[in-house]
Order: sequence, then structure tokens, then C-alpha cells
Amino acid sequence: MKYKMLNLVVVTRTLGVLLLLYSIAIIPPLLISVGYQDGEWPYWLIIWMESVLLGWVMWWPLRRKALDLRRRDGFVIVTLFWFVLGLISAVPFLFMPQLDFSDAVFEAISAFTTTGATVIVGLDLLPPSILFWRQELQWLGGIGMIVTAVAILPTLGIGGMQLYQAEMPGPFKGEKLTPRIAQTARAFWIIYGGMTVVCALAYWLAGMSLFDAVAHSFSTVSTGGFSTHDDNFAYFNSPLIEFIACLFMLLGGMNFSVHYLAIYRGSFDQYWRNEEVRTFLIMVVILITITSTTLFFSTTYADPITALRYAAFQAISVVTNTGFGTATFANWALFLPLLLISFSFVGGCAGSTAGGIKVIRFLLLIKQARREIYRLVPPHIVRSLKFDRRVIPEEVTSAIWGFFSLYILLFVTLVLLLMANGLDQVTAFGAAATCLNNLGPGLGEVAASFTGVSDGTKWLLSFTMIVGRLEVFTAFVLLSRIFWRG
Repeated sequence: MKYKMLNLVVVTRTLGVLLLLYSIAIIPPLLISVGYQDGEWPYWLIIWMESVLLGWVMWWPLRRKALDLRRRDGFVIVTLFWFVLGLISAVPFLFMPQLDFSDAVFEAISAFTTTGATVIVGLDLLPPSILFWRQELQWLGGIGMIVTAVAILPTLGIGGMQLYQAEMPGPFKGEKLTPRIAQTARAFWIIYGGMTVVCALAYWLAGMSLFDAVAHSFSTVSTGGFSTHDDNFAYFNSPLIEFIACLFMLLGGMNFSVHYLAIYRGSFDQYWRNEEVRTFLIMVVILITITSTTLFFSTTYADPITALRYAAFQAISVVTNTGFGTATFANWALFLPLLLISFSFVGGCAGSTAGGIKVIRFLLLIKQARREIYRLVPPHIVRSLKFDRRVIPEEVTSAIWGFFSLYILLFVTLVLLLMANGLDQVTAFGAAATCLNNLGPGLGEVAASFTGVSDGTKWLLSFTMIVGRLEVFTAFVLLSRIFWRG
């Protein structure tokens, strides 16, 4: 049996370019360190120089080589992109005396995958440049996931984005692993950057400091969940700021292709006309209603308005897998902690910054189950599976079932491994769910932070966060023999 070799020239050269681009991201915290005089600027300067040197060494000798990017190379590059840059992003955290290597890697990968789980206590006392770096990593990870969703996942038939290609104008048509990806990425960068600027301005006008406004806009639009304060959004205690956060968390959890369509066609009814976004919004309303009603009648909050305020923020934060908090939902009454953590499995829309299985997959799974029930009586009727009035190919349905099966199998395996590492059942369930779904806060001992778990558990969960961010198949496909077969 013959196997095709990996094009190491393409992979090395592309990673070199990515490292050079990555070095640009180090400049803002370097300037902030100088401006705020937090004493960290020599470390940032060293990190910047090392990133430039390493990227240049990988790119310069191969810059004139012909670039023939195959699909196989694309999968390897994307996987290495998240693993390698996740590890490199940990370097600034190593200069913090309270963090060891395992803690630094966990914090960096949590930021880069927009998970929002943390091992740091005492955020209010950290240097501004470190705080900004955590937020910036989430912002970069958010746009990285969007580009991955439109460039790589459709070729596996599991990303959901292939269902939008028929009505996408301009750069969204055609094969994604071509020069057209540059046009696609540019369009999404403009939308993503524009949303971030508007969000930052809204936060600032609502009462945040300029630093907090910019920092929290990064983690809101990216649905990351990191904050510059230990109390997260409870620190601000402002209904207006919470409303702004809810709005932009919802926008971050929607398909960015739908954002593009709404802007391109100048018609904002595109959001309600899209079946996935419509289902997503209905799901949010249902979850808010159940949560607020339960909070009020369980006397967790004294009046319905307060119950609605906290329920809406936490529900939107969980559904979009952001992880912001104005309260610790793990301490809420009755079934609410389990209900909320379960909804994180659904996540946001395909092609968004949110984690989870994605709304479109659950929609198609439900439709497929309903079709199988209809086939029982009478069995001779042929019913097509449709999404937004378009027939869904059988191979897409099969791929989604395979994805769902692997996702649940991986989750169960993780829970068992975490329990074998000494975590109790509730903590293991919450840790596996929050890291695989890229949510942030968990249950039990990891409801607030992951400081207390062992180093081995942190490495396992770091791997889980990357696999969850890559939507499982993108990482596991590299382990398949048929993927390498010639």
C-alpha cells in the first residue's frame, strides 16, 4: 500500500509565514507594557525577536519554491497552526512567577481556542500587558476559527458551510483551498474587525475604561470569555454593559456568512429567514425563559426582573460558549447547572466563533430522526431531508451522524479519563464538557477556575480544547490511514 508523503516545503513555509504574522500580534502588548510602565517590556521584546527569527528561518529559504497546497497539506497546516501557536503563546505566561509550564500552556491554549477556562487567580493585580495578551489571543483565535470553518471543514462535509455555498455571492463560491480563500478571509476580517470596534465603543460609552472596553470587546466578539477582572462582568455591575455583551455574544455566535449576506444585500431579515439562525435565537429565548422562571420560583433572586437579568446573561453566555459570568451558574438551584452545561453542547451556528456541535448539525439530526419515524408508517414514502428549502445530500447526513457519534464517544472517554485522574463525577463531567465545547466555566471544583487540577489533567484538557476547537474530525482525520493513502 502506497502513502503520499506530506509536502514539508509547503507546510514549513506556511508555518513560517504564520509565525511572522504572529510576531505582529506581540507588538501591542509590548507598546502597552512601555506605556503603562509595568516592567514587562524586555520580555516582550525578546519574545518578538524570537518569533521573527524563527518565522524568517522557516520562510526565507523556501520563499521561491512553488506553492502547491493540497487538501492533505491544508489539514496538517491547520492542526499544527493551533497546536504550535498555542504552545508558543504560552511563553509570556512563563514570566509570571505563580505559573509553571503546565499552567502557562493551559492558559494560552484556553485563550487561543476561545475556551475561557483559567488557572490564574488575582487578575486585577496582573500587569496590563499580560491582561491584554490574554484578551488578544482570544480575538485571534476567534477569527482563526472562522477562516478554518470556511476553508477546511467543508471538504470533510461536516462544517455546515457547504450548505451556504449555493447562495454565497462573490468570494464564497467554489473550492475553498484556492486563492479565493484570501478574498473570503478578507471579507470576514472586515466584518469581524468592524464588530470589534463597534463593541469596544459601546463598552466605552457605557462606562468601561478604554483599556477594559478594548480588552472585553476582543473576548466578546470572539466568544472567548476572558476578563481583566476576577469578578468578570460582575465587576462592572451594569445592566447596560451586560446588554451590550449579550448583543455581541449573539452576533459572535451567528454564522458570519449570514452577517455577510445581510450586509451585502442590505437586508437584515436574512437573519430570521435563515433556518439555523432562527432556530438559534428561538433556542436562546426558550433557555432564558426556563432559567429565569426557575430562578424566581426557587427564590434564588427576589424579583422577576433580577432573575431575568441574570438568566439572560448566563444563558446567552453558555449557548454561545463564551463563558462570561455575572454569577456562578454552577451554584444555582435545582437542575439549572446541568441544563446550562448541556446546552453548551449545541453551541452556536456553523461558521461562527462559538464552540459546541453547532445548531445546524442538531437541526439535521432531528430532521433525520423525524424522517426515520415517518418511514415506519407507511414505509414506501420517500422523504427528502431539507434545510432552508434545499435538499441535503445523503453523504452530508452520514458525515454529521459520524461526527456526532465521535463527539459523544470522545466526551464519554474524557469523563472516564478525568475520573481516573482523581476528579469526582460532577467535576469530571463539567471539565470535559467545558473544554470540549470551548465554554470556560465548569461544574464542581472547576466552576470558577482550574487551579486545583493536576498537571496531567491540565495537559489532557489542553489537548481537548484544541480538538474541540478543530471540531474533532479535523484533528482525528490525520490519524486515518486512508487520509495518507496514495
